[in-house]
Parts: sequence; C-alpha cells; structure tokens
Amino acid sequence: MTHPMPTIVTDIRDVPLSVDEALAAVRHPRAGAVAIFVGTVREHDDGREGVTRLDYTSHPEAVLQLQRIAEGVASGEQIHGVYAVHRTGALLVGDLAVVCAVSAEHRAEAFEGGRRLIEELKHEVPIWKRQEYVEGAHSWVGL
Repeated sequence: MTHPMPTIVTDIRDVPLSVDEALAAVRHPRAGAVAIFVGTVREHDDGREGVTRLDYTSHPEAVLQLQRIAEGVASGEQIHGVYAVHRTGALLVGDLAVVCAVSAEHRAEAFEGGRRLIEELKHEVPIWKRQEYVEGAHSWVGL
C-alpha cells in the first residue's frame, strides 16, 4: 500500500502565527504523534536583560530555503506532515516568532524531525532580528 507524500506547509509572514493552524496542517490518520516547537520573544538575549521588542527581517529567498529544509525533513521515515512558519515585522515579548510541527507514525520520528526542522531553520534560513532594549539601545542578531 502506497501512502501519499507528506503535507508540507512553509511560510514567512508578517501576521501573528497559530499553533492550531500548525496542528491542523500536519494532522494525518496514520500519524500517532505530533511534535510542535513554538519560539517566543523573550525579555533577554545572550546574557543581556531588557529586550522590549524585536523586528524580524528576511531575505527574499528565505522561504525557498525554508521549503528545502521542510522537504528534507518530510523525506524522513514515517513522516506525514511538516509545518514551519516564521514571523517578520515587529514583535513584542511573548509573541510567537516561529511555529514548527512534524507529524509521524511514532513519537521518536516526530521528535527527531521536529528538532531537525528548527535547528536547520535557525542555522540556514536568512532571517535577522533587530532587538530593542528598555534603555533605548538596539542590536542585530544573525547578520
């Protein structure tokens, strides 16, 4: 019995992200596990406190890189769905910056695919953030 190709959803958006959307996108009758990663804006970075907001910017081809990574994860054994969406624009502390989800037949494959997805996204997709601090200073991360 052959199974259809895994569902793949990738995007870079300037609107709020949804965990429910991610879960719905990777849902599959053969999947017994879904691993979800949600990255949020925190009030500190690299040992420095007082982050008040971030501005994410992406390269025009970033979504192509993201799609390539998602396709690689989707080629894994027993994977049925891959979802990876990153925010751009202005975000405040607590906002969702990235949502990733991987569905698989079993938890080991879902966790492995989810870890691979977020790690490769963070290392390979050209997305940068400008952090603003409570005292008015700023810094760039990822350039």
